[in-house]
Amino acid sequence: MSRPLKPLFKQEHNDEISNGSANPVFSEVARAFVSRRRFLQLGMIAGTAVTFPALLKSQAAWAVESAMVRPSSLGFTSIAVSTDDTVRVPEGYVARPFYRWGDAVGLKGNLPEFKTDGSNTTDEQAAQAGMHHDGMAWFSLPQGSDDPHHGLLAMNHEYIDNGLLFKDGVANWNLDKVRKGQNAMGISVIEVKKEGEGWTVVRPSEFARRITVNTPMTLTGPAKHHELMKTAADPQGETVLGTMQNCANGHTPWGTYLTCEENWSDIFVKKAAPNALEKRYGISDSDDSYRWNEVDPRFSVDATPNEPNRFGWVVEIDPYNPQSTPRKHTALGRFKHEGAAVTLAADNRVVAYMGDDQKFEYIYKFVSAGIYDASNRESAMDLLSEGTLYVAKFNEDGSGNWLPLVYGQSGLDQSNGFASQGELLIKTRLAADVVGATKMDRPEWIAVDTHTAGSVYCTLTNNSDRGKEGKAPIDAANPRANNVYGHIMHWSEENSDPASTTFKWDILVLGGKPDAADEKVKGSMNGAEFGSADGLSFDHRGVLWLQTDVSSSTINKKAYEGMGNNQMLATVPGSNEYRRFLTGPRGCEITGIAFTPDNRTLFINIQHPGEPGDDISDPANPTAVSTWPDGDKNGRPRSSTVVIVKADGGVIGS
Repeated sequence: MSRPLKPLFKQEHNDEISNGSANPVFSEVARAFVSRRRFLQLGMIAGTAVTFPALLKSQAAWAVESAMVRPSSLGFTSIAVSTDDTVRVPEGYVARPFYRWGDAVGLKGNLPEFKTDGSNTTDEQAAQAGMHHDGMAWFSLPQGSDDPHHGLLAMNHEYIDNGLLFKDGVANWNLDKVRKGQNAMGISVIEVKKEGEGWTVVRPSEFARRITVNTPMTLTGPAKHHELMKTAADPQGETVLGTMQNCANGHTPWGTYLTCEENWSDIFVKKAAPNALEKRYGISDSDDSYRWNEVDPRFSVDATPNEPNRFGWVVEIDPYNPQSTPRKHTALGRFKHEGAAVTLAADNRVVAYMGDDQKFEYIYKFVSAGIYDASNRESAMDLLSEGTLYVAKFNEDGSGNWLPLVYGQSGLDQSNGFASQGELLIKTRLAADVVGATKMDRPEWIAVDTHTAGSVYCTLTNNSDRGKEGKAPIDAANPRANNVYGHIMHWSEENSDPASTTFKWDILVLGGKPDAADEKVKGSMNGAEFGSADGLSFDHRGVLWLQTDVSSSTINKKAYEGMGNNQMLATVPGSNEYRRFLTGPRGCEITGIAFTPDNRTLFINIQHPGEPGDDISDPANPTAVSTWPDGDKNGRPRSSTVVIVKADGGVIGS
C-alpha cells in the first residue's frame, strides 16, 4: 500500500485524548459514590445488576402513555456467538440485505448499477448508496400517518475505505477521486414499501435523495454570521457545503431527520502549529486516511482556516421534501456529535440529548426556547435554532446537574475567550471545560425510555486509558484498568421532566465476561455477554436494544477472544437479562436501528464488513476478510441495510 493507514480506521481519533482540562473524571465520581454504598457488597463482584437501588424510583411512578405495553421478558431464545461471515438471527426470524453500498438510491432517470470492481464513476456514486451505513430512522408515508408498510428510511454513510471505493485504491491520487469519496459520505433517503411478503426499495421515487459533502446547507442559531464561520467562499458565514462523518442520528416529532457530524476533524489537516481551539478539537498535521487536503484546499486548515468551524454540528433534514435545504443548528453545540435523542419536556419544549464521542468528553442536552405545536409543522422547523445548551456534571452522591453553557454566566465571558454566545458554541468543548463538566468514557448513543418519563440511557463504549498513570483510576464502578468493555449509564430527570436541571444517576450494566476468573473484567449482566456497546434504542414496546462496535483489530481477539463477531442484543430494563438477537459478518460493526410503527419490521445496518484490522482494504484482494453480502469472491464487501421480520409476521422480540 502506498499510504499505510493507522489501525482502527474509524476510531483512531476517538482513542486519542483532546481534553486536557482538570475537570472531574467520571471514574473518580463513581468511586466515591459507590464506596459510600458498599457497592461491592451489593453484588457487583457476583455479577448481579449494577444499580444504586436507593436512587431508583419504580417505573410505575413515571409511567407514560404508550401504544404498546412493555413486556416483562423477551420472547426469543438467545443465539450463540458467531465468527461466520453472515448475519445470524434467532429461529423463526428472517434477515436479508436490503440496501447495499452502490445500490441506486432511486433518482428518476439516474439508476446506476453497482460495479463490483470499484469502477463506478464519481457522478454515479452521487446517485448510489454511500459507504459505511450508520444511524437510521423510519418515516411513515403518507406524512403524518403511522403506516407500517410504506415509508422512508433516512440513513447516514459515515466514512469511506479507499481500498474498496477505487479499482486501484489510492494510486494516482487526484481531485476526481476525492470527489467520489465525498459522494460516498453523507445521507441517503430512500422510499421503501412492503408488497406481499417482502420489502422493496421503490425506484424511481419522488422522495429519493443523496446528501453529500458538497450539498449546500444553511446555518442557523447564534453562530450564524460569526467571524469564525466566514470563509472566502462564504463571506457572510451562513451557507456551508456539505456534511460528513455522519454517525448516529435522531428524529423529531414533526418528522425531520437529525444527522450528527462526529469524526469530522480527521479530514482536516494543518501543517502549521494548531491554535488552542484546533488542538482542543483534534486537528492534526497529517492524514493518511482520506487525503482530501492534498487536492481540495477546503480541507487544508492552512489554506481555509475557518472551514473546520463549520463542521461538528447537528444537521436537520426534511425527508419528505427532497428540495429542502438541510440546516446546521449551531444552538446544539459543536463537538464530535454521536447522536441526538429527542423527546418533549413537560411543557412541550423540545429536548435533545447528545454525546461527544471521544475519551474523557462530555454529555450534553439542549432545551428549546419555543414550544412544540403538533398542529403547526412549519413553526416547529425553527425549534432547534434557539434554546439553552447544557453539559452534565455527575456528583458523588448520585445526583447530577445540567450546567448551562450561556454567555456571561459561570465564567463564560471574555476572560475565558468567549465574546458572544455564537463564539461560545463554536468553542463548546472549551466552554464545558470552564464550567466543570464531568469527563466521561466515550459517550455514544443515547436512548430516551419510551415508557418511563425522564428516564435516559447512554452507552459509554470503552476507555483503554482508564487506570493508566495520570489518567482516570480504577474504581468500584469500573474495577479494571484498561477498561476495554465499557458500560451503560442511566439517569432519571428530576420530576420526570426532561427539561429539569437536576437528575439522579446510576449504572445499568458493565460490559465484559460474567464468568471471567479475573474480577477486573467481569461483566455484570445475566445472559449473553458483550462489550463496547455503541448503538442504543428503545422499540415501541419499551424493549432496549443495543449494538456493539468492537474494533476490527480486536474482534474475537485479545480481551474479546471467544466473544465472536459484533452483535445486537436486547433487554427489558430492570431485568438485567440480556439476550443476543443478531450476529454480524466478519469485520463489521452493527449499527442503525429503525422499527416500523407496528414493531413487526426491524431495519439495522451492517457497517464495514470485511474491514481489516490494521489498514484500509487491499484493492488487489478486497474480499480477504469478507465477501458479505453478495458472496462474490471477485467482488467487494458492502455495507448494507438489513431488513428483519418474523417468519409468522409477528412482533419483533415477542
